[in-house]
Amino acid sequence: MRLTPNNNICEPAKPITTDWSSINWNKPNRHVTSLQRRIYRASRENNKKKVRDLQRQLMRSKSSLLISIRRVTQENRGKYSPGIDGFRATTNLVRGELYDTLKTKNIKLHRPKPVLRKYIPKKNGKLRSLGIPTIKDRIYQEIIRMAMEPEWEAKFEPTSNGFRPGRRQHDSVRRNYYNIQSGKWCWIYEGDFQACFDTLSHGFILKQVRDFPYYNLVKRFLEVGFVDNGIHYKSYEGTPQGGLLSPLLANIALHGMEEALGISYMAYNRTRNGKTVKEVVSKGKYRLSRYADDFLVFAQTEDDINKVPELLEPYLDERGLVMSKEKTQITHISEGFDFLGFNFRWDKDNISRVRPSKDSLKSFKEEVDYICKTTHGHNVSLLIDRLNPVIRGTANYWRYAVSTGYELATMDHYLWNKTFNFLKRLHSNKGKRWIKNRYYPLYDDGVHRNNWVLTDPKSGKILEKMAWFKPRRYIMVKHDYSPYDGDKKAYFDSRKSKFSFSTG
Repeated sequence: MRLTPNNNICEPAKPITTDWSSINWNKPNRHVTSLQRRIYRASRENNKKKVRDLQRQLMRSKSSLLISIRRVTQENRGKYSPGIDGFRATTNLVRGELYDTLKTKNIKLHRPKPVLRKYIPKKNGKLRSLGIPTIKDRIYQEIIRMAMEPEWEAKFEPTSNGFRPGRRQHDSVRRNYYNIQSGKWCWIYEGDFQACFDTLSHGFILKQVRDFPYYNLVKRFLEVGFVDNGIHYKSYEGTPQGGLLSPLLANIALHGMEEALGISYMAYNRTRNGKTVKEVVSKGKYRLSRYADDFLVFAQTEDDINKVPELLEPYLDERGLVMSKEKTQITHISEGFDFLGFNFRWDKDNISRVRPSKDSLKSFKEEVDYICKTTHGHNVSLLIDRLNPVIRGTANYWRYAVSTGYELATMDHYLWNKTFNFLKRLHSNKGKRWIKNRYYPLYDDGVHRNNWVLTDPKSGKILEKMAWFKPRRYIMVKHDYSPYDGDKKAYFDSRKSKFSFSTG
């Protein structure tokens, strides 16, 4: 404390830290949302000057800084993972101090630190590199993303669904189903870029974002490089996986495949139930479905599908990409193909079927096996706590695509075998009837009634059944609709409630 020379009033010598827990988040959220919708609208109208002005306004606002800090340090999965500086913001006091520090800085002058490289195993036994930026770098990347994404959401192709707001894997899955449903688009080119995120051309990406008001900062983030085993390496290509800005930059780089394949759209009005509605149909020899760096091209004839590599060659060269020889192939719908964990196939009755792929089923079984094995020696309550999230997550992913609940019921049988064996090991001196009476009482919640629901006799916890997650038809997002379009708010709000992850 110090005394002022005039009136001897005591005042703190250091400014008071922002009280993070008392922030009213409605105001900054409304401010940022309003600016993003205006950016989207200006981009749709091709008003580039207005887009730039609004982007500058958003990036300089304290609202975007507050929201970015909250997302990076409280909401995102990597909130506890520090970068090369070891700094983490895990308390409200540290978050308030961080906000007070950054609000006085000029984001345009920020110099990013190299990302910390880690390696995580892939299903094929190889390692995937993951870059972990510092907390401050992640905050600034999030601000850039908030300003840049609405502009590009107004431009992105309707067939692109990866890492985009309001869209998810099921949109691509449903598009595949629509494409093969009639049997007309029967030839499929299964494409996969080789090390896509590691080889994308910096020059091409920067050319696409050259009008962004903070272009130099984006360039610095791309070229900052990484630290691996204590050695700093420069980055000359690719977008580091792990950065908050990387998925958007990758989508920007991959944008344009529809144009390369000659796909266009025609809109027309039609009357439905006495109302005039706008319909959009695809034109051209090909149909496309893309999720991040995985994509499918559909054609009606074998000659057309064989021309796809030649059509995509300029597209690939410009972006510094090469097709993976292992995963790229041409198939017929009668043979079936896998995409995003599902298998698509025409059966012998010429009916299109969508089921979890063999790899997806195998992956689920392996996870169940691992949990049962590592929980050996512990109580049933822990087993249920560890299995239920896996069951819910997998069943919710499958239920919106499968045509029947057969696979879900099959996995219930697998779960029963594994958990019953767990109980036999836990009570090796007890008989099966004793185990049945203790752990499988009649379960009846008014919706589900079953004699074989694993129940912890002490806590009353139950192991959920996959068959409880009934298959539901997923409705693909309409054409180029975006949550940044203020006129579509009610549409996306209804989708959130309609496709929520719940049982029943």
